[in-house]
Amino acid sequence: MTQRPDQLTFRLAYGDCDVVGIAYFAIYYRWMERAYTSWLYANGIRSGEMQEQLGIVTVGVNSGCNYLQTVKVFDELTCQLVLDRIGGSSYTVGYEFTRDGELVTRGTMTYACRDLEWNKTPVPEKLEALLRTLPGPRFGARDGR
Repeated sequence: MTQRPDQLTFRLAYGDCDVVGIAYFAIYYRWMERAYTSWLYANGIRSGEMQEQLGIVTVGVNSGCNYLQTVKVFDELTCQLVLDRIGGSSYTVGYEFTRDGELVTRGTMTYACRDLEWNKTPVPEKLEALLRTLPGPRFGARDGR
């Protein structure tokens, strides 16, 4: 399914679509989460074990998707992780869904870092260094173009 750790390619099935065979909007969140946690795992970080590994937990604080083209059952999509932003205590990962190299959907998830007492804490150096290995947006961070 995956060619590279920062990319996930998959084919839609009927379970991903509504009754007329168009991709159901919420499926993109499942694929974004899968791409992100698989990428972390491929790089030695387990999202459920960040407390032990990095001394933090991350909390999803914002997410969104722009649906730019109709996607249908059996379309093959590639979800490319991109780095949208790194702040002091949070970061935003972008998700560019393409079909045959053309952008069809663009999602984002913003994660906030918290220490073990649940206070804001800086993005750990190890995580920041890993995030900086992601490519920048190919299609534009805000409008999907």
